[in-house]
Amino acid sequence: MWSTDAAPLRHQLGSLSLMHGWVPVMVQMVCVVVLIGATGWRSTRWRARWLPLAVACGAALAVWAYYYIASVGVAGDPAPWTLWAWIGMVGFAVGVMVFGWRGARWWRRAMSVLSVPLCVVCSVFALNLWVGYFPTVHTAWNQLTAGPLPDETDRLTVTAMQLKGARPTTGVVVPVSISARASTFAHRRELVYLPPAWFASNPPPRLPTVMMIGAELNTPADWLRAGAAVSTADEFAAVHGGYAPVLVFVDPTGAFRNDTECVNGRRGNAADHLTKDVVPFMTSNFGVSRDPANWGIVGWSMGGTCAVVLTVKHPDMFTAFVDVSGDLGPNSGTKDQTIDGLFGGDADAWAAFDPTTIITRHGPYAGVSGWFDVAGTATNVGMGEPNAAGNPEGQDVAANSLCALGRAHGIRCVVVAQTGKHDWPFAATAFASALPWLAGRLGTPEVPRVPLPGLTPSLHAGVPSGQAEAAGH
Repeated sequence: MWSTDAAPLRHQLGSLSLMHGWVPVMVQMVCVVVLIGATGWRSTRWRARWLPLAVACGAALAVWAYYYIASVGVAGDPAPWTLWAWIGMVGFAVGVMVFGWRGARWWRRAMSVLSVPLCVVCSVFALNLWVGYFPTVHTAWNQLTAGPLPDETDRLTVTAMQLKGARPTTGVVVPVSISARASTFAHRRELVYLPPAWFASNPPPRLPTVMMIGAELNTPADWLRAGAAVSTADEFAAVHGGYAPVLVFVDPTGAFRNDTECVNGRRGNAADHLTKDVVPFMTSNFGVSRDPANWGIVGWSMGGTCAVVLTVKHPDMFTAFVDVSGDLGPNSGTKDQTIDGLFGGDADAWAAFDPTTIITRHGPYAGVSGWFDVAGTATNVGMGEPNAAGNPEGQDVAANSLCALGRAHGIRCVVVAQTGKHDWPFAATAFASALPWLAGRLGTPEVPRVPLPGLTPSLHAGVPSGQAEAAGH
C-alpha cells in the first residue's frame, strides 16, 4: 500500500515514458553489455564455428518475424529497423546460450541465460515504439493487471446517482454487457462514458453518441488507456457546462487478434453487432438520442476504416465520422488475402463493405460529414487531393482518395495531416483535435458548431445543390 508521502513518487514512476527517454535506452544498454559478456571472444573454435551459427539463428528469427508480420496484414507505418534488430538479437542470444553452454564458466552461463529475457524486453520496447500501445509505466501496469479504468464505476452506482440527482464533476465510465441476440457475435465486455450532464435529469437528456472503435489488435478499453479518450472527454465537458457526447467503446473483434475489419464475414458478424446490438442498446438503456444526426463514429487504424464503412453504408444511422489513419477499405493483407480471409473468397461480399464501391453505388448523400486525420509533417485540408503527409503506408493517399470521392457524392469532408506516427499517442491527439468539431456537428448542447478545418465556401464545389451543410455541420 502506497502512503500519502509516496504518492508523488508513484506519480513520477507511473509517468515514465516507455517509448522515449531513459527507461528503454537504459534497458537496451544493459542488454548489450550482458550479451557481450555472454558471447565473449573465447576460443578459435568458438569464433569459427559456434558464433556464426548463433548469428545465423538471429538472422533466421528476424527474417521469419518480418515475413510473418507481413503475412498477417498489419497496417500502419513500416516497423522500425530496431524491431527486426532486437528480434534478431533474441535468436542470437538463444544461440549463444545453447552453443556456448558447454565449457563456459558459471558467470558466462549466467549472463547468457539473462541475455535472452533482456533481448525479449528490448524487442517489446521496439514493438511498443511502433504501435504506442503502452505510452507510460502507468498505462502498461493498468493494462497488464486489468487495473481500474479512468472514472470507472458500476451500473448500480450510476442508477443511484441518477435517482438522487447527483451530478459528478467528471464523467463516469460504466462496463456493460450488450446482448448479441441480433448479431450472434461473440464479443467481450464493452464500456460507456457518460458525461456529467447526463446526470442532469431523470430521464437523462437525449445526448448525442459517438461509437469509439480501436485498432486491429485491441481490447475495448484501449481508447481509455492508450488513447486517453476519457480524460479528453472530461476536459472537453469541463469547459462546456458538463456537456459532451456519450461515448460507447465497442468490441469489433471479439478477441485481441481476431481481425474482423468490422464486417460480416468468416470471423463473425461484427458489423451487425455494432449496428443491430450496440445502437439499440444505447438508446434503450441510456436514453441517448435516436436521431442519426446525433450519432457519429471515431475510429483509429482499423477502426478508422470501420468508421468510414459503417457511416457510408448506414447513413440512416450515422452522419459523422472521424477516420484516424484508416485504410482505403477493409484490409487483412493484399486484396486477395482480404477477400479470402474475411469473406471466404466471395468478392461480392467484399464489395458490400468496400467504401469506394458503397459510395459510388449509393449516389448523392445528404447531411454526412467526415474528418480524415493522417500522420505526417504537413497539412493539406479540404480538397481530398494528394498531400505531403509522407505516410509510407498510404493512409494519406487513402484519406484523400475517399474524401475526394465522398465530396463528389455529397459528403462534406476534410483531410488533416498532423505531426506524428501510426501509434496510439497520435490517435489520442487526433481525437482531441476532432472532438470540438464532432461534438458540435452532432448537436451536443452548450457546444458551438465549428467548421471543418480549412473549409471555405469555395470548397462546396462538387457538392450537389442543396446538399452542402451549413458551416460546421
